[in-house]
Amino acid sequence: MLARLAQFVLRRRKSLLYVVVLLFAVSGAVGGSVFNKLSTGGYVDSSTESARGTEALQDRFGAGDPNLVLLVTDERGVDDPVVAEAGAALTQRLGEEPDVVESYSYWTLGGPPELRGENADRALVLARIDGDEDDIQAWMDDHIDAYEGDDVNGLTVQPGGVAQANEDITTQTEKDLFKAEALVFPVILIALVLVFGGVVAAMLPLGVGLFTMAAVFLLLRVLTEMTDVSVLALNIATGLGLGLAIDYSLFIISRYREELRRGADTDEAIVIAMRTAGRTVLFSALTVAIALSGLLVFPFYFLRSFAYAGIPTALLAAAASLTMLPALLKVLGPRIDKWRIRKHRDGGLAGSVDGQGFWYRLALRVMRFPVLIGTSIVALLLVLGSPFLDLKLGLADERVLPRSAASHEVGNVVREEFNSQEHQAMTVVLEDLPDAAGATQAIDDYARELSGLPGVAHVETVTGGYHDGAHVADPGPQHAGYAGDGVYLKIVPEHEAMSEEGERLVHDVRDTPAPSSVLVSGPSAELVDSIDSMMSRLPLALGIIVGSTFVLLFLMTGSLLLPAKALVLNLLSLSATFGALVWGFQSGHLEGIVGDFTVTGTITWSVPILLFCVAFGLSMDYEVFLLSRIKESYDKTGDNQLSVAQGLGHTGRLISAAAVLIAIVFIGFLTSGVVYLKAIGLGLALAVIMDATLVRGALVPSFMRLAGRANWWAPKPLRRVHDRFGLRESVEIPAQAGAPNAAGTSGEAGRSTTPPGTGD
Repeated sequence: MLARLAQFVLRRRKSLLYVVVLLFAVSGAVGGSVFNKLSTGGYVDSSTESARGTEALQDRFGAGDPNLVLLVTDERGVDDPVVAEAGAALTQRLGEEPDVVESYSYWTLGGPPELRGENADRALVLARIDGDEDDIQAWMDDHIDAYEGDDVNGLTVQPGGVAQANEDITTQTEKDLFKAEALVFPVILIALVLVFGGVVAAMLPLGVGLFTMAAVFLLLRVLTEMTDVSVLALNIATGLGLGLAIDYSLFIISRYREELRRGADTDEAIVIAMRTAGRTVLFSALTVAIALSGLLVFPFYFLRSFAYAGIPTALLAAAASLTMLPALLKVLGPRIDKWRIRKHRDGGLAGSVDGQGFWYRLALRVMRFPVLIGTSIVALLLVLGSPFLDLKLGLADERVLPRSAASHEVGNVVREEFNSQEHQAMTVVLEDLPDAAGATQAIDDYARELSGLPGVAHVETVTGGYHDGAHVADPGPQHAGYAGDGVYLKIVPEHEAMSEEGERLVHDVRDTPAPSSVLVSGPSAELVDSIDSMMSRLPLALGIIVGSTFVLLFLMTGSLLLPAKALVLNLLSLSATFGALVWGFQSGHLEGIVGDFTVTGTITWSVPILLFCVAFGLSMDYEVFLLSRIKESYDKTGDNQLSVAQGLGHTGRLISAAAVLIAIVFIGFLTSGVVYLKAIGLGLALAVIMDATLVRGALVPSFMRLAGRANWWAPKPLRRVHDRFGLRESVEIPAQAGAPNAAGTSGEAGRSTTPPGTGD
């Protein structure tokens, strides 16, 4: 099939390139507007208790957690009559804005001390903007400027809270994307020139990458008309689009050059490159897409958005590499080597034609001492991964942003100068009290018990205020009301919501006997429920990824052992990556090295699963490319040890170059001001580098040397399945009668009589 596709591309190359240019122009024009259509939320599972509690608060009580915080500062003191009058007017003005359904402050609630700073020169205004994340962001875009500055009603006002944090994250993400591209593209171009030894050849992968990214932007723009897509999908589209396009282009161009050195003409070299490396590219794209498809099972559109962007990115990068790239190779012909800066002494990027360069010799050395080397590398990876055992997950809040961000500045002041977490209150909805208005004693008893729990600052409900198990305030304007057979309580915690104490308090509240069924919501409850929801879907996601990848690798190799080996080694290298992230970001050892960030003692809960899916796909990308060359050699020779050495000899330099290039792309994420994007970028860079060096250079040869012929074993029924449906890669299969084929059988059955360059 791929040979026929190559021949079609060669015949229609000019028309195809015209179509590519047209698609690129349309994608740029239409896809460029995707920035304004993306969403900032997607972190909540609507089926969880906390989400249902939030919905009940809004629908039944017209209440909810405040999502906008105004930090008001005045040197005269917040109790100064002039300041108090201005603060009350500011609160009223904010409450009269469209879609602001609730607004209260230190001055409108009678001066509660928890809304006043410790130096009495700061106070808080809390408000709730109605609508979903996009509605709130639109409100912020239109109105927040009027509530920020040194002369807002004569006061100094800084906006914060969830609404401002989301606004800051969106703005920061867009800035980071353009900054990363501006820094990465020149570095990638220089690296490509060094890798290919020439300017013209280096431009080809970059062109494929630009086309892929533009096409994905167009698809995302269309997708935003049908579903919510997170703004962070652009980062994965950019990083993966450029990285995979470079990888796939390297694979095809290197094989094309290798065939030219063997004596093939341009057309024949393109056809063979498509039949071999092209088939590997297609297979690799499927493995990446399958790995990312695991994100689709999670009930968070934030995570699903990375699949929405990543799956078409992998497939489009492969499609462009299998159509656009061969057409360009044909059009350029020998001019691909124009403006060369150096000549390859050993045959170019893919190494010598016979594959007996540095990586070949390294493989042979490793296979002399497989137990010692393999055990040492495994021990090293386990040590690197050990910090992962101390992983602590948290929700992203304003602290993921630079300290200069408005929401981060306000959040820091509130933590340091205010003695309670009023803006991070937990709410408890009593859903079905038989007689809510007549159940005051039951509500009073329940509120007293909740206020006595460790970590509770105070509780407010229809019966008044409570502290440390005692009733301390009569009902006031700040206290909740009834709604039919329901009532709600507000629990203000003593500790940060995104902390172990905050999580523990959620469990304590849910374990406390209540007079009716309850729904507990708020930031701490959302964190607990989000992690539980993610963990409940994790087995299904892993089953899809591992099962599908195992089947695909079996269809390629005809072996049961090699797919299992690939999965185990990938998981081992990924554990080392996760350990590095916990050590660097959760514990803070990388602060100042990868840029300034706030150490919270946690990793954003979505980072590990996202990192796993993307890094797993990229690792399998290199595994597929290496195994394809090993299998090609084994099909010809039947010699396991020689095949491993030749496979690594042909691909070692190429895989290393591809890993370095894609690592450069992801290291560009370190320029981001958003901490979890730094973590994702560094994690992916570490994963591909470790995979291309320690795993491919040492663990794979060690394992395959120890396994010997068992590498290619499968029971007879599965061998027949592979013989019929297997995905064969070789240009020509066994050269010698009696040599074992990939399924472990021998004889003429494995031999191909199809001449190179014709058919499949």
